[in-house]
Amino acid sequence: AGRFALDVRDTVDSTNTALIERAAQGAPGGTVIAAEWQAAGRGRLGRAWHAGVGEALTFSLLWRSARGAGALSGLTLAVGVALARALQEAGAGGVALKWPNDVLWQGRKLAGVLTELQGDALGPTAVVIGIGINVRLSDATRARIGQAAADLETACEAVPDRNQLLAAVLIELDGMLEAFGRDGFAPLREEWLQRHAQQGRRVTLTLPDGARRRGHARGVAEDGAFLLETRAGIQRFHSGEIS
Repeated sequence: AGRFALDVRDTVDSTNTALIERAAQGAPGGTVIAAEWQAAGRGRLGRAWHAGVGEALTFSLLWRSARGAGALSGLTLAVGVALARALQEAGAGGVALKWPNDVLWQGRKLAGVLTELQGDALGPTAVVIGIGINVRLSDATRARIGQAAADLETACEAVPDRNQLLAAVLIELDGMLEAFGRDGFAPLREEWLQRHAQQGRRVTLTLPDGARRRGHARGVAEDGAFLLETRAGIQRFHSGEIS
């Protein structure tokens, strides 16, 4: 427990934003900000993260790495593996992963990851890992989310206590980050692939510039790049949105 400094707040604009500010002020690795409610919770690609008070577990963890951002590719996928392990342990069977940062249950989003890196190209890097887990969503929140969502109340026989869940996820993250810092994503790739929700399926990848690529999902490379089999062969992508 000594590895984490936990700051639990009733409300915050965004746990990631708050922790990025703390990181800039020199906060040590292991600093965690958790919030009952985020007024302006952020998801990937600038999207809003919706959850009412007490409906989700939202927190951010600061990890400091001596390496530069280039050496940290695949980190979001590694976080997904740790999160899936913890949620499975909490009683959510059949948890799957969608590249690059969603955790699914029965095809619906159960949790999401938002990693943000700050530092020089060659390091050191301050990594803020934001995690949001749907615990018990109201009908009103489901309507606002705008995509099929799952929660632990549905996925588990009994809803886990959020404090215990936070502890369990942090313990998994701690072990995973230590291994990732040493060996990168490659050793976790096989476990990620076993949970890959779209493996072998026909998918459309929308790139940041709006261009689309269609093909079959062939998993991920050792650096976390998405592998898409098109008529031109297998192509690698480091960013994009899959549908």
